[in-house]
Amino acid sequence: MARSLFEVLAEPHRRQILELLRTGERAAGDFVAELGVAQPTVSKHLKLLREFGLVAVRQDAQRRVYRLRAEPLRELEAWLTPYRVLWADRLAALESHLDSMD
Repeated sequence: MARSLFEVLAEPHRRQILELLRTGERAAGDFVAELGVAQPTVSKHLKLLREFGLVAVRQDAQRRVYRLRAEPLRELEAWLTPYRVLWADRLAALESHLDSMD
């Protein structure tokens, strides 16, 4: 069982589910064809994404329809922000060094 958001997002199928939900709601069955994995596997991924608050589900007759929840991703974004400054500084230094080589 994943213990952190990073562990949840490390799995490629779960990232693919989130990417698919970025464009709008989808029924659970849609993911089976998109991911090319069995229904029980998709169900396990969706359950874990629900437990971490990354997706919400609603019942629509016999279907379960999932949507992306942005709040946990905003928390991740806030955590990454200081590191982006580091990357930007390093990339700027590299650009400056490369410019000085001309």
